[in-house]
Amino acid sequence: MKLKNILIVVKDIEKSRQFYHDLFGLDTILDNDGNMILTEGLVLQEESVWKKFLGKDVVPENNSCELYFEEWDIEGFAQKLETLYPSVKYVNRLMTHSWGQKVLRFYDPDGNLIEVGTPM
Repeated sequence: MKLKNILIVVKDIEKSRQFYHDLFGLDTILDNDGNMILTEGLVLQEESVWKKFLGKDVVPENNSCELYFEEWDIEGFAQKLETLYPSVKYVNRLMTHSWGQKVLRFYDPDGNLIEVGTPM
């Protein structure tokens, strides 16, 4: 068995597509009526589609999982994030863990948690 994709729920699929393209360089592989597959295996699904299938509400900022990205130029990424999305909501701005890894955590426009860290 193989893990194929990670799906996150979004309110505005085009806004989210732009966000993930701007910050992480993810491109669209397939756009299919409320479902969009991006490179690296990230799938965006519109909230209305998710609610129809699941029959439950979406809880933004529930902090139950995160998308994790690695970036060598973490300072450059932090600057790009601040420039392109100055109103982003941070969990923590750029910091260094005791083991030396630099990370920052923030929410995407729909409250999905993202961590960007330097490779270990």
